[in-house]
Amino acid sequence: MYIPRLLANSIRAKISASNKIVILYGPRQVGKTTLARQLAQELNLKTLYLDAEDARYLNVLSSKNVELLRSLVAGYQLVILDEAQHIPEIGITLKLIHDHIPEVRLLVSGSSSFELSNTVTEPLTGRHWSFTLYPIAYAELSQEKNPFELNQGLENVLVYGSYPEVFSIASLAEKREYLHLLSSAYLFKDVLQIVQVRNSLKLRQMLQLLAYQVGSQVSVAELANRLDMGKETVARYIDLMEKAFVLFRVRGLGRNLRNEVTKMDKIYFYDLGIRNAMIDSFLPLSERNDLGQLWENFLIAERMKRNAYAAQNPSCYFWRLSTGAAIDYIEERENHFSAYEFKWSEKQTARVPASWQNTYPESRYTVINRANYLSFICEAG
Repeated sequence: MYIPRLLANSIRAKISASNKIVILYGPRQVGKTTLARQLAQELNLKTLYLDAEDARYLNVLSSKNVELLRSLVAGYQLVILDEAQHIPEIGITLKLIHDHIPEVRLLVSGSSSFELSNTVTEPLTGRHWSFTLYPIAYAELSQEKNPFELNQGLENVLVYGSYPEVFSIASLAEKREYLHLLSSAYLFKDVLQIVQVRNSLKLRQMLQLLAYQVGSQVSVAELANRLDMGKETVARYIDLMEKAFVLFRVRGLGRNLRNEVTKMDKIYFYDLGIRNAMIDSFLPLSERNDLGQLWENFLIAERMKRNAYAAQNPSCYFWRLSTGAAIDYIEERENHFSAYEFKWSEKQTARVPASWQNTYPESRYTVINRANYLSFICEAG
C-alpha cells in the first residue's frame, strides 16, 4: 500500500532545479527508501541505488578518491544513497561528487540525524537541502481518504501508530508483533551501535517511564533517581532519542508571570504505536485509562508533522502556572500566540484561564476535539 508523501513535491522540485544534494532524514522503516524510489521513477532519471550498509560499496564511498567515485556513478543521472551515516566522513565524499561530478544528482537518506548531520554540515555548506520524513501523517492520509474514513481509522492510529507497514497489516496480532520487532530490533539500532550507549536496558526502562508520563512535565532528576542513573546520563539519553526520531519535547512558556512553570519539559513520542509497544499496551480505546494522553500526543505529533511539511516553524510550548492553571499547547508566530486545549469528547468544553487571557489578551484560544481536529492537523495555514 503506497501512501503519497507530502514531501514528494518539494524534493522533486529541488532535484529538478539544481545539483544540490538532497538529504532525507527520518527513522528506520518510515518509508525513506520507498519515497526515494518513487521519486526516481517520477523523475525518469537513470538511477543508481546504493545501500551504505552493503560492504561492496563501502571502500569506494569512503576512499575520498574522485576517480574511484566517478567509476562508481558513471552513466547515472541520479544516485540514491541509503543509510549514509554508516560511511566514515560521508560529508567529504558527497562534497567531492557534487564538486567534481556535477552531472550527477544525489538523494541521500539517513536514519540518525546526530551521526549524519554532524558529518555533512560543514563540508556541504551551501551545497545541500535537508528534509525529515516522519511516520505517516494524517495530513497525508487526507489526500486519499475522506473525513468519514479518517474518523473510522482514528482508533487504529491511536493504538497502533502510523508507520507505513502498519497500514498494510490486517491482523491486530501481526501489528503488535511488527511494533515489538520495530522497537526492539530497528528503532534503537543507530543509538546503540553508533553512539555506543552502555546500558540498553536502562534506555528501554527510561522510555517506558516516559511513555507513562506523556502529557505531564518530566523531571530528569526523578527519572535519574528511579533508574539509578546520573542526571547527565538521563538527559543525554533523552537527547539521543530525540535525534533518533523517537521522542520530541515541548517546553514551557514563560514570558510575563513569575509563577509560569518552565523548568521541566513535556516529552512526546513521534509514533503512538512505538509508545504503546514500550509498555505493551494495545487495548482498544474503550478499555484504556490513558485515552487523554494518547489524544494529546496524537494531536501534537500530527500538528508538528503538518507544520514541518508545510515549511512552517512556529515556536511551540505548553503553559502552566504554579497555581495549577494550564493550557495544553501553544504556538507562537511573529509574537502572536495561538493556544489550544485538547478534549476527546465533542461535548467537553474548556474556558480560557483568566490568568492566560489577562496576561496574553491578544492571543487566540481554541478547544480541539473530535469535531474539529482534522482541520487542526491536516490543513496548512
